[in-house]
Amino acid sequence: MSEANERLRDVAVVGRGIQPMHVRQTNQRAILSVISLQPGVSNAELARITDLAPQTVSSVLVDLENHHLVTRGEVLRGKRGQPATPVFMNPMGAFCIGAEIGWRHIEVCLVGIGTQVIASRRRDYDYPDATAIFAELAGIVKELCATLTPAERKRVTGLGLAAPSSICNAAENRFWPKDQRLLWEATDVAAACAQATGLKVSSFNDGHAACWAQRVAHPAPRPLSFVFVMLDTCVAAGIVAENRLWEGVHGASGNLGAMLITDRDGHTRFVHEVASLHALETRLHAVSLDLTSVSGTDVNPKAAPILEDWIADASDAIAQAFINTTRVMEFESAVIESALPPAITQRIVDETRRHIERFPKVGAGHLPVIAGHIGKSGAAQGAALLRMHRQFFSRELAHMSA
Repeated sequence: MSEANERLRDVAVVGRGIQPMHVRQTNQRAILSVISLQPGVSNAELARITDLAPQTVSSVLVDLENHHLVTRGEVLRGKRGQPATPVFMNPMGAFCIGAEIGWRHIEVCLVGIGTQVIASRRRDYDYPDATAIFAELAGIVKELCATLTPAERKRVTGLGLAAPSSICNAAENRFWPKDQRLLWEATDVAAACAQATGLKVSSFNDGHAACWAQRVAHPAPRPLSFVFVMLDTCVAAGIVAENRLWEGVHGASGNLGAMLITDRDGHTRFVHEVASLHALETRLHAVSLDLTSVSGTDVNPKAAPILEDWIADASDAIAQAFINTTRVMEFESAVIESALPPAITQRIVDETRRHIERFPKVGAGHLPVIAGHIGKSGAAQGAALLRMHRQFFSRELAHMSA
């Protein structure tokens, strides 16, 4: 495979036999996908990569320009053949709001189609207050949109919402006040967000959204298949398999936090019971400390041995989850992200890799384990990126309008 093809291997060639109503839309999305991965590509290169006629590419680019989605650079002269005009994504051509309503925080960001985060806001809490959280979301959305010009505000395409799949499950929220548990049980979160903000809402599992953000943030060539975990209050997770986010029928697939493992004392446990930040926090509370003792530049000396033990337990649990997952599917890599400082996340990565190396090699060898690229903000960003992917880039019929 050539270097150019390797770089663009996650751009599928336009398929044959597509219904006529989708042909134009499919061509637009194929061309946008290439431009996003290879900024400055020329018309001729677009035609070659997408297997479309040069006239088709030119016509599609005119449409994309009229919708402010692409821009053209200065003509490149001095080479053989016709002068080439580089084409780029217009980072201000479309926008999406990404929001995460989590167990212990809300985060909202404004993301441009060029994938850059233009502005974001985050607030921690003990629990999300169902009587106030949606009004707060609406206020943040209004504040972020105020940073755009009137013309740009018309290009805000909607809101991508990330939340735990079980956020409305009273059994999961047993530590919340009873009135909050009852309120959340009766709440349609996506509908409440739409009503509060006036935006069209697409909802995603928080682990899936964070996984997608990692995919987009990965430099080319992006892995076609990888498994992902995010260590936060709970353990969120996601899987990209053969270049598709594996969501499942009900949007809850890839739930590695609920995978059963054997802890270092020989007991059967769920991964989230061992590797979550809630598990770490419980240990810290036993000596009158909290997560702030390990979240700063320097770890509190009293918290250091507790953190060491938790890293040992968490990395062992994650390694088992990764090994079990690779016995079902094949992956190029495994990614670990956390809401802890990068240095601690890297230690978890290193220890997980060491545990995996204890297992016998299967197939191509040990699964490479790497640290994530985004940090604790992946779910909010990923929710916006997923919504824009479906609206502008995905060539699955389910994501294209008739």
